[in-house]
Amino acid sequence: MTEQASRDAQNHLGKRFSGQVALITGASRGIGLGIAKRLQAEGATVVLTARKPEALAEAVAQFPDGTALAIAGKSDNPEHRAEVFDTIAEKFGRLDVLVTNVGINPVYGPLIDIDLDAARKILDVNVIGTLAWVQEAVHHEKLGFRENKGRVVSISSVAGQVPSPGISFYGISKAAVSHLTKSLAVELGPDIRVNAVAPAVVKTNFATALYEGKEEEVASVYPAKRLGTPEDIAGAVAYLASSDADWITAQVLTADGGVITAGGNA
Repeated sequence: MTEQASRDAQNHLGKRFSGQVALITGASRGIGLGIAKRLQAEGATVVLTARKPEALAEAVAQFPDGTALAIAGKSDNPEHRAEVFDTIAEKFGRLDVLVTNVGINPVYGPLIDIDLDAARKILDVNVIGTLAWVQEAVHHEKLGFRENKGRVVSISSVAGQVPSPGISFYGISKAAVSHLTKSLAVELGPDIRVNAVAPAVVKTNFATALYEGKEEEVASVYPAKRLGTPEDIAGAVAYLASSDADWITAQVLTADGGVITAGGNA
């Protein structure tokens, strides 16, 4: 989808999130920023977190005045998470949607050679971090997340569904995110819905190594004959977080252009 097509689509959107507050982690660029833009276009006030203050400030500058707030910090830092939730409570007094998008993959190669400290870091950020954001949203006394019928949408990956050579441990962490999604949905229902979106290769800086210089070749195995865009994932997240999906929980929506069904991988 081109930028102009994306803008045209947003101009015709309803306001499913009018009056609501949404928190999106890892939102300075790529999928996270795309999700934040989509939710804001549908009426939400959005809070964006990311590690680098400069990149986050540039991201928030793309939103209409008063519709987006940036809070920089490391996702796996408990003090940062507390600051985020306390700030949301102070400024807005509520939280309706939590999108846990932060994910890292600092290593590439076979599992048998992976550095175990790197593996622990991946689990800490991708899995424990996801759980921590949900725990703290639910337990915060001034956000009313449960009372507001809160919705959680986590970003998983098709690498968590089928073996994906080179990024196997990342896939293991995302398989855990998918199972965490289902387990939390069972525990938190009926008040809070919990779902996830599992993308294949999306054209972002994070995934550059998977397609740079060979995009046509990589896309050729996708029935859709193209790679994903942040807007593709944003649309799926917006659906799951909206009232249109009120009877949908504990689901992992695969957004992959059909590649897994066609026998491919991430």
